[in-house]
Amino acid sequence: MRGYDLDLLRFLQVLIEEQSVSVAAQRMNVSEPAMSRHLAKLRVVFGDPLLVPCGRHLIASAFALGILNRVQEVVRAADTLVETRVLDNLHLMSPKFVIRANDVVISVLALPLLEALRRDCPNCELVFAPEFDDEADLALRKDSVDLYIGATDMLKSEIRRQTLFHNMMKALVRKDHPIFKEGITPESLTHYDHISVSRRGRARGPIDKILQEQYGLMRRIVLVVPNYKAMVDSIRYTDLIVTLPDMVINHVPVAETGLATFDYPFALPYVDAFQAWHPRRDNDPVHSWLRETVYKVAKKIDNIG
Repeated sequence: MRGYDLDLLRFLQVLIEEQSVSVAAQRMNVSEPAMSRHLAKLRVVFGDPLLVPCGRHLIASAFALGILNRVQEVVRAADTLVETRVLDNLHLMSPKFVIRANDVVISVLALPLLEALRRDCPNCELVFAPEFDDEADLALRKDSVDLYIGATDMLKSEIRRQTLFHNMMKALVRKDHPIFKEGITPESLTHYDHISVSRRGRARGPIDKILQEQYGLMRRIVLVVPNYKAMVDSIRYTDLIVTLPDMVINHVPVAETGLATFDYPFALPYVDAFQAWHPRRDNDPVHSWLRETVYKVAKKIDNIG
């Protein structure tokens, strides 16, 4: 076996997918030191660092990315030995899947996911439940939702999670916005009014912290909205600036709607969206199939973007 077994390949798969020792440890329900030991053994076995530092984060090496699909296939093939009988009957089932997510996720994921699920299970029903102020892990624990898809860190340690999107925040404005002539700098950002999209009504975040701490500047946030849809349709008539994740911007017909985008003139932290589920669902073959389908659809969307 060249120094590894199926369990070690599972750790390899999760480490490459998450590109984080701590997140991979949470997902596999082991301690960070234990996950670090698995990574060290994998590095020896494959003769490659697998995860390499990039600023304050880790990223998968070229070798790791190159073998990910094959590792996933091997692990998945082993899992199907148990799941085959159940999944062979998917076309006869009528499951109802309830996923809690915000409008950003729903806008890009809902229809492609439904299409992918119905290829194997034509009679399935997909319900996207709205986000509320109560904790997502409580809904998972109560079994009122099958999956949570979002970016909140307010989840109990026992909740499993798998990263789906690595989002970078970008600015969306009308295509002839005067900031393009002025030049996009920290200072010019403060010359225009901004919109904050927050379902919790929060006006300020990482952008404001960077502006204040690194440049001694403050931007004007004049509008806070719970979702972004209405803003995409209306900002083309204003000089307002709205900040959105690139997973949304990549699926907005920017040029056709009279809009344009730009990157912020300083580094912003990634916002990672993940799917989360209660550990009682780990060995449920239908739920496992749902999670795998969500992951594959999300990665396809991410690559297109």
